[in-house]
Amino acid sequence: MSTPRRLLLLRHGRTAWNAEGRFQGHADPPLDEVGRAQAYEVAAIVAALQPGLLVSSSATRAMQTAHVIGEATELPVRPEPRLRERGLGHWEGLTLDEVKRRYPDEYAEWVDGQDVLRRGGESRIEVAQRALEALNELPVFDLTVLVTHGATAMALTNELLGLGQEVHRLSALANCHWTELFADSRRGKDPVWRLRGHNLGAPGAIVPLPTRLPSDDASDADA
Repeated sequence: MSTPRRLLLLRHGRTAWNAEGRFQGHADPPLDEVGRAQAYEVAAIVAALQPGLLVSSSATRAMQTAHVIGEATELPVRPEPRLRERGLGHWEGLTLDEVKRRYPDEYAEWVDGQDVLRRGGESRIEVAQRALEALNELPVFDLTVLVTHGATAMALTNELLGLGQEVHRLSALANCHWTELFADSRRGKDPVWRLRGHNLGAPGAIVPLPTRLPSDDASDADA
């Protein structure tokens, strides 16, 4: 098992589906113009942090974001399918209103914070396990950047912090924002992950992203 000293879990830039409030999951829409601009904006900030390793979900929207960061950091992008977004079953491609109308019971479970399993796709635990496996196989650098997705970043964060997957205690990540964690080795042989910051990114206002209530920029981020 390898453990970087610091870890950035960075969500991809905006897609047209994000703008439309559609659940993406394993669907593969590209970045829109806003998303591409977000990637360039965040790339300069990430480059200033001098990461040693850049890994990305193999989804188009994540790889497009990662390649912009790679240009700024002069790092190659390492594709990793296990960092892809959570599979959302028959919700994929639907807007929040469409889910609410077609699957009211499932929607009620989601609003209540439950892990909605009957829609198909993956559970939060399954997502956390595959993302953790990918992380543990990476070489060690002082700072590693994982370009991933909202639900995947949240599941991995919960797993590393030992918070469990029943309730998401942190708000959803905005596009091209990140969660930063660090490995605290002071308590013994095995490092303990600590939260350094959440929803970090370019200066300026972002759309407020509550943990559970829907918003335009987070339809797939807390699913």
